[in-house]
Amino acid sequence: MRKVADIAKVLGLLTLLCAAAPIGGTVPADAQGLPGAAKPSAGKPVAGKPGDKLLVEADELIYDNDKNTVTARGNAELHYGPRTLQADRVRYDRASSRVFAEGNVRLTDQDGAVVTGEKMELTDDFKSGFIDSLRIQQTVVKKGETIRTRFSSPRGERLEGEQTSFDYGTYTACEPCRDHPEKPPLWQVRAAKIIHNNETHTIYFEDSTVEIAGIPVAYLPYFESADPTVKRKSGFLTPRFINSTALGTGLTVPYFFNLAPDYDLTLSPSFLSRQGVLGQGEFRQRLDNGSYNLRVSGIFQTTPSAFLPGPLGAGDRDFRGSIESKGRFYINENWRTGWDLVGVTDKWFLDNYRIRNQSITTDYFREAVSTAYLIGQGDRSYFEMRGYYFKGLSSFDWQKEQPLVLPVIDYDKRINGPGELGGEVRFQANITSLTREATDFQGLPRTGTYLFSPSVNGISYPLYETCTTFNRNTCLVRGLAGTDTRASAQLSWRRTFIDDLGQAITPFAYLRTDAFFVNPSLSGYQNALVPQIASVDDGFTGRVMPAVGIDYRYPFVSDFGPLGVHTLEPIAQVIARPSENRIGHLPNEDAQSLVFDDTSLFQWDKFSGYDRVEGGVRTNLGAQYSVVTASGWYANAMFGESIQIAGVNSFRRGDIANVGLNSGLETAASDFVGRVQVSPNQNISLITRARFDQADFKVNRFETGITARFAPFLPLSLSAFYSYYEAQPLLGFSHRREGITATATYNITPNWFVTGSALVDLTHYLDTRTLYSEALTSYIANPVGNLPTYQNPGRFYLSGMSVGAGYQDECTTVSLNYIVSPIATVTGVSERNQTVLLRVELKTLGEADLRQNVGTATTADGIASAH
Repeated sequence: MRKVADIAKVLGLLTLLCAAAPIGGTVPADAQGLPGAAKPSAGKPVAGKPGDKLLVEADELIYDNDKNTVTARGNAELHYGPRTLQADRVRYDRASSRVFAEGNVRLTDQDGAVVTGEKMELTDDFKSGFIDSLRIQQTVVKKGETIRTRFSSPRGERLEGEQTSFDYGTYTACEPCRDHPEKPPLWQVRAAKIIHNNETHTIYFEDSTVEIAGIPVAYLPYFESADPTVKRKSGFLTPRFINSTALGTGLTVPYFFNLAPDYDLTLSPSFLSRQGVLGQGEFRQRLDNGSYNLRVSGIFQTTPSAFLPGPLGAGDRDFRGSIESKGRFYINENWRTGWDLVGVTDKWFLDNYRIRNQSITTDYFREAVSTAYLIGQGDRSYFEMRGYYFKGLSSFDWQKEQPLVLPVIDYDKRINGPGELGGEVRFQANITSLTREATDFQGLPRTGTYLFSPSVNGISYPLYETCTTFNRNTCLVRGLAGTDTRASAQLSWRRTFIDDLGQAITPFAYLRTDAFFVNPSLSGYQNALVPQIASVDDGFTGRVMPAVGIDYRYPFVSDFGPLGVHTLEPIAQVIARPSENRIGHLPNEDAQSLVFDDTSLFQWDKFSGYDRVEGGVRTNLGAQYSVVTASGWYANAMFGESIQIAGVNSFRRGDIANVGLNSGLETAASDFVGRVQVSPNQNISLITRARFDQADFKVNRFETGITARFAPFLPLSLSAFYSYYEAQPLLGFSHRREGITATATYNITPNWFVTGSALVDLTHYLDTRTLYSEALTSYIANPVGNLPTYQNPGRFYLSGMSVGAGYQDECTTVSLNYIVSPIATVTGVSERNQTVLLRVELKTLGEADLRQNVGTATTADGIASAH
């Protein structure tokens, strides 16, 4: 029987080859040698051509000379060019050149699309015809994600293999339910007619309805959409709905222009019932060595009074707008350049009109950072040149205090030490120049006084922090007006020697030089008051800091088998150098963030920037212990302190910003610092670090937290951290700061999830109490208005939070989130911005976001009323 079947396949092949040729024609000579199980080429498929051969496989072949037909039955498989037709039974009518297929019909097209149906009537090249119970599945890999789209219809028609028409059809990207395939998918589009044009890659829908779980939710008489194979195509994008008190009800209708393969344009007009038309446009272009974009926005407001008057809002402006641009270019394999620019007419525009930009930070302090750069990187060298412009986007930001930083140049080069010296030689250089108009003062305590206190509706809003009295004990200079230029260079060497006992000895030396050119502005605004706080150098000043030192480590290692490898390592470091000079006489712009903990204990210079340099003879002492087991358990502990041996302690004398004071390093013997980290496996990590007072071991700084992923045992991932910082009155923090941050995501099912995060301020009530005390004192001195009242916010103040839930599968993403984000104010009190965000994405069809602000703080966004 098997032999008979093989003969039947060969005969069928020859018969269909003859059938494909004109009547009376001859079989091609090479057909005689083709096997019965002929297969199409595995190469790139091409469209069928008139000369292509029709190949067939079947269990049984029947040909009828009277009717001029050939029939293949049982696992029939026909190949014509790049197309393959499979069915239980296929009949070919030579007179009409039509192919009739029945039973489990499956047609695979040249692009991989699979067409299925109960019956098909096709031309002999399989390009055109009618199909009953039509179903098409098309698979596309896009950005690493596999997307499958599905069409279905009681009856459809193929035209020349380039267009398929579905009568009363459906379209979806959702997989059918395995257990109940008769149930409707999560979403689908049902239309009187669907036309899929494979040449233009467009899907047209007529008289259509969008259904969610079989329930109609939207009716569209006509619309079109690009199919998933399209990356860029001109047409309308998903509209965005807007609703707020200040803007009214509105709709954004984006239109995408695919102008060329390398550039495009998107216009997004927003029609707002209360403010008019907001115009937005974005141009993008990709070049051979990079890409850039330009986005502009603008509106002539019809109701400016919806916003607060200046300086709390833009209520006095008719035109408002912005311009944004980003560029990235690769000059060669080592050099690249680019920019990221944001310009706005006012600080509230982007937030008021909900224009999002990734260059804008809004987590706590709201600002837009514009920068341009040139970066070069070699095997052991690095160069970077940048310029910065900072735009404050909150009401209490005073732009005249923001510096223009241009340029910032960094260079870092490492080479092997010469000859017998060996080791590593490193050269570092930095040039920084910045200019600002007004000096940035900070009062001690921080809730001192402000330049302006405008009133709106009887409510006074303090703006632009300054000092009550201008002297060294009650006022700091965070940023000096005028121009400050500094050039720094450091040459260092180090080499590690390891003896037979395992002792690691690393001698090192460095020479640091700094040149300052300071031209302070002592006129205008409150700039003339700076000399009452500090005697700042004017003109050129130089500074040289040589240093020699040695680092000693002696690790003791023991292998306890199943109990792991244990390592105990004592560490001692001594650095000798002269005392730092000109403390308090030079500006400090880039070295104000001083945190003394386990990460900075053994740093040669503990200041965070170049404006300060550590001096004096100092020793850093400590030890660390670690254990690693074969099962993946890891633990590490470290403890130590820093001791000033001789010379002036750089951290005992505060500069014009008091950096160094209240840091734990200001005493000869520093606070103790420690760290404990435990990781039972790669998914769970617990870490605790602390700083203890040198005198009584009181906790001055404490941080502890956990990050964990419990899958596959529990579909939960979380992180939680607790932080405690003792009061630092000389830096403006008159009481302790304490808080908790936590985030968690729990997958209820593989598709459903809930997520949440929280920022809990445990000392907010201290801010509230201080503000009340100051307001009461002011009222007693001048009893005007209402008597201040005290409202206790409680020990646990929810400064920021988000809760949400969502659903995600291969075709749909839906999420709903309620977000409360903190906004810092000059008084240190957190205002809260509350937002409800709904996001729906129907893959291949579009996505929509609905964002609604509720109870927005007025001083944060410049809007006259909550919306």
